Amino acid sequence: MTTLKIGTRASALAMTQSETVAAWLRADTGADVELVPISTEGDRNSGEVSDFGGEGVFVAALRDALIRGEIDIAVHSLKDLPTTPDPRLVIAAIPTRVDARDCLVARDGLTLGELPQGARIGTGSSRREAQLNALGLGVEVVPIRGNVDTRVGKVASGEYDGVILARAGLLRLGRADEATEVLDPLQMLPAPGQGALACECRADDDATIRLLDGLDDIDTRVAVAAERSLLATLEAGCSAPVGALAEVASGDDGDELWLRAMVGDRSGSPTIRLSATGLPSEATAVGERLAAEMLAEGADTLVAVASSTPGR
Repeated sequence: MTTLKIGTRASALAMTQSETVAAWLRADTGADVELVPISTEGDRNSGEVSDFGGEGVFVAALRDALIRGEIDIAVHSLKDLPTTPDPRLVIAAIPTRVDARDCLVARDGLTLGELPQGARIGTGSSRREAQLNALGLGVEVVPIRGNVDTRVGKVASGEYDGVILARAGLLRLGRADEATEVLDPLQMLPAPGQGALACECRADDDATIRLLDGLDDIDTRVAVAAERSLLATLEAGCSAPVGALAEVASGDDGDELWLRAMVGDRSGSPTIRLSATGLPSEATAVGERLAAEMLAEGADTLVAVASSTPGR
């Protein structure tokens, strides 16, 4: 049997995520699977993402290796994938999403509301920065890059009072108990696609597409389709503070799709927050419609300002 090669970033989190896909393939299909760590521009550069390439810096090297035939599958954090499709590639599976919410890891077990004014909160995300500032808690938002150990370590050392992380990452690493607060989406909407994985392969590789079919979760695919449709319609790159969360829920007349989104300024004001509902089969249209409503409220100006603002 030919060995399936799965390309992955080399971080502990990325390797853990990719191993879950490999384990499923071994158990469900009997495939022989090997992980292939690949270094990306986002891993090599410690600066702010928007300053050295922006969208796609964490996935481009994996996708190039996939196109060259050096790997058979690339496993990405879906939030890192550009919204513009590459016709040579296909997202063959989006596994069931892990908790999409953000969480706080703070000193002394504190929550956001318990941190004193002037507390230093680390994040490398303009989306998180905008929403933290919009809460009006008087905290100081400071930039941070690095893996989970690096970020949490800055809290343990006393350099920062807290950091904001994706809860999905802590869950996958078995470190969920380190979070001192899970943030309600009413306070902090996640990045579009956060908590979901994308298993990408070559569009002409029918055999691998068939192998991955059983790993696909339709509700997750529907939700992230709405979120990414909104992001694409807003024409917002990685430097724009855009949050979105879609969920499929049971309604009186069957399943419904509910999409919430925000576009803001890093300072916290102004912020546009809107929501929309629709049928799961219309996920892309729901995202486009909500984005159009946000654009009518001035989201295009906020996106333009964010795109022209240098990273800190």
